Amino acid sequence: MISVLIVDDQDLVRLGLRTLVENEDGLRFAGEAGDGLAAVAAAKEHRPDIVLMDIRMPGVDGLEATRRIGADPDLADTRVIVLTTFELDEYVFDALRHGASGFLLKDTKPAELLQAIRLVADGGALLSPSVTRRVVREFAARSVRTVKPHPRLDSLTDREREVVGLVGEGLSNDEIAERLVVSPATARTHVSRAMTKLAARDRAQLVVFAYQSGLTS
Repeated sequence: MISVLIVDDQDLVRLGLRTLVENEDGLRFAGEAGDGLAAVAAAKEHRPDIVLMDIRMPGVDGLEATRRIGADPDLADTRVIVLTTFELDEYVFDALRHGASGFLLKDTKPAELLQAIRLVADGGALLSPSVTRRVVREFAARSVRTVKPHPRLDSLTDREREVVGLVGEGLSNDEIAERLVVSPATARTHVSRAMTKLAARDRAQLVVFAYQSGLTS
């Protein structure tokens, strides 16, 4: 049973998401919060598997709440999915950097949202790779980029560094396999080993490491 905490400052949005979760087999409503401070408190109390986190809220926003949840060792098994209104929301990349496992647009269809919850709970991450690719490239174009190589970057083989760079571009395992002319299983193995060596909690964090280490242009 996947427990889900819902965070949004709009009552109607929370009600809609709660109804969706409560009527889906295999999911359990774990609670709700209307701001970031309450979200962190609720996460500590209920230890949910998934937090659906709105970014733009008064007071402590979703970005700071995501950072606090991601930094709490007692919530290491809790995954945050950011809900945003715009594909190129200025906060999306920061949310990923602070520990979000992915993001969804608020107009995502209910079936896709439910699928996303299951995917992230199962260890997957970084939803909608094509949208993610646009977000990362937008930030690369807008921002003054400071490269800060991951301290464990030297532990990667040349192929693993290449694979991490491709993950950073938003490529799926199948797309990486096609690009490198290897089997999907081999691509998955390279991704898994890179995540282990870099201590990435999930694929989303691996994308951030790729970006910060200069492996993704």
